[in-house]
Amino acid sequence: MSFQNPMNPGPARPGRSPARRRRWAALVALLALAGAAALWAGGRAGDGGYETATIGRGDIEATVDAIGTLQPRKYVDVGAQVSGQVRRLHVRAGDAVAKGQLLAEIDPTVQQSTVDASRAALAGLQAQLADQQASHRLARHQHARQQQMARDGATRDEDVQAAEAERDRTAARIDHLKAQIDQAQSTLKGNLAQLGYTRIDAPMAGTVVALDAREGQTLNAAYQTPNVLRIADLSAMTVWTEVSEAEVRRVRAGMPVHFSTLGGTPGQAKRRWSGTVRQVLPAPQQPEGKAAGTALAPTTSKVVLYTVLFDVENADGELMPQMTAQVSFVTAAARGVLTAPLPALQPVAGQPGRYKARVLRADGQPEPRELRIGVRDRLTAEVLEGLAEGDRLVTAERPAGSGVRRFQF
Repeated sequence: MSFQNPMNPGPARPGRSPARRRRWAALVALLALAGAAALWAGGRAGDGGYETATIGRGDIEATVDAIGTLQPRKYVDVGAQVSGQVRRLHVRAGDAVAKGQLLAEIDPTVQQSTVDASRAALAGLQAQLADQQASHRLARHQHARQQQMARDGATRDEDVQAAEAERDRTAARIDHLKAQIDQAQSTLKGNLAQLGYTRIDAPMAGTVVALDAREGQTLNAAYQTPNVLRIADLSAMTVWTEVSEAEVRRVRAGMPVHFSTLGGTPGQAKRRWSGTVRQVLPAPQQPEGKAAGTALAPTTSKVVLYTVLFDVENADGELMPQMTAQVSFVTAAARGVLTAPLPALQPVAGQPGRYKARVLRADGQPEPRELRIGVRDRLTAEVLEGLAEGDRLVTAERPAGSGVRRFQF
């Protein structure tokens, strides 16, 4: 197959009419005209080949961004203080509980038998005390009789002394028995407490967020307290945030902070929660607790991360433990101020806050300006002086016959 140049049609093929050749020629001329116009327009952009941005007003926030994990602000791990088999669990994960509500029962057989033995021992000591008190009363009567007979000269001195010694011995036995009774009562009190520990009650009101024990499971509290469940107050949450060592010096207690969580309702803007920094922990560390999940997972990164804490109310229950939070600590903010694109500004060496820029005049020519900026983020800066609202800041230039070239100072 061969092709023919439309600019030089050559000899007409059989069947091609002069009218058709004229249409081809007109089409080629139109394409050439359009190409020339495009080439001419490509050498001009905006005014005089410059791209500009109009100075206007807006809001700027300088932030330190980090990732955090939500955890209940108040929670308690409920453990078993006695060993035994879990006889019954009265709650499930997610249940709301009141303070003092019965949560679980442990088989009380061993503790009940210990209490019964303590009560029997106490009863025996009390019986011995009653016997000694009776002996002491008799010894006191005999001693009084011997004293009367001694005054009448009807007894010997050694009999009087023996009666006195017997009185003192019975008194001493009573004191000893009373001490033993006090000890037995203390032991009984402790055993009753152990028996009471077989019934586990809620120490606070909240929600059961984790359940570690199962009915029929045997708990051993001899060496450490085994966790049965965790109760948390979900009406307020704490965000455990990891901030790198390069940024942590910019974060201070009392600083405003806001965050959003992953996900959300499709078609709606992400909800944002606000709070105030409560504390910057002085050393890298992991938060307590594993029953509801560790707030910050251990990391193998060599980057040193510090933990920053802040609280947020959760009255509607939208926030849940272990949610990931995209956190922004607001280090500075400005509202309704003049703003300029930061890439179009060139810093002045040795003068912090001073920048150079070019502004397009009415005649289409650029004019150098020196300006001072305030709050800045990654893309925008607050203009304190040097520019006015409506000024056209040169952001790039496109010389004739070339592509866009960013302005170089």
